[in-house]
Amino acid sequence: MTNQTATLPKTEVHCAQCGGLLRPDEGQLFLICPYCASSVYLDKSKVVFHWSLACTVTPEAAAANLRRWMAGNQTVKDLDRKARVTSSTFEYFPVWYCKVLTGSQERIFLEPAAAISISEIKSLSIPAGDLQKYDPALDGQAVVPSVPFPAMQAWLEGRGVPAEQVREAALVHLPVYLFKYEFNGRAYTALVEGASGKVFANLFPAKAEAPYLLVAAFSTLGYLVLSAFPLIGYALDPELGLFLGLGACLLGGTAFALPVFALAAWVSAKI
Repeated sequence: MTNQTATLPKTEVHCAQCGGLLRPDEGQLFLICPYCASSVYLDKSKVVFHWSLACTVTPEAAAANLRRWMAGNQTVKDLDRKARVTSSTFEYFPVWYCKVLTGSQERIFLEPAAAISISEIKSLSIPAGDLQKYDPALDGQAVVPSVPFPAMQAWLEGRGVPAEQVREAALVHLPVYLFKYEFNGRAYTALVEGASGKVFANLFPAKAEAPYLLVAAFSTLGYLVLSAFPLIGYALDPELGLFLGLGACLLGGTAFALPVFALAAWVSAKI
């Protein structure tokens, strides 16, 4: 299944699959080819295939995935219990799906085809086998694309992908759940992708790094001091000092590990 693109002439619009002449109504963006039944999207400069992903995640499962993400290692402690979800919506969000050929390697790039605050959606992996022909029945839940093909190309060039390396392009509508939640008086947004159940968020209440860095600095300094014991012992007594210093280093390291582990456990439990 190829995903060819075709330049849109001023007076005629042709199907990206069979080349048949299309006759869209004024303002019509999504179209089914009457000759080959392909779903196509009519951009100002391109006619591309139009795909979608099937939603396999229920609203209840999406909410559960969000809570599990909140309880993970990236977020502040007890976010899953303390955050208050204020709203949730479901929609089919459009992205530009581009196959890029670099040498002999083919890579997939995603770029949002409409405004969204969660740019992390670009890191989503979409297997080509999961793409299916867009169903016009989804129109009521589908977000209309607002990012034209040339703008997407400019974004890709900003990521180091020249236009000539874009081998195929298509518009894909992804099923997504958008959750808005509050924590400590601030509002946040998270997205749960409805085909994989993965959670994406740009801004969220993250764990504070400073306490962990302090524990690391404390333990590093302590073991550096202990590692100097053999050298100090050798300097004081070349015959016995080295062995005494090594013994002190081993005993001190064992004893020092206890407060380090206790401090690390306390920080992990509180942060």
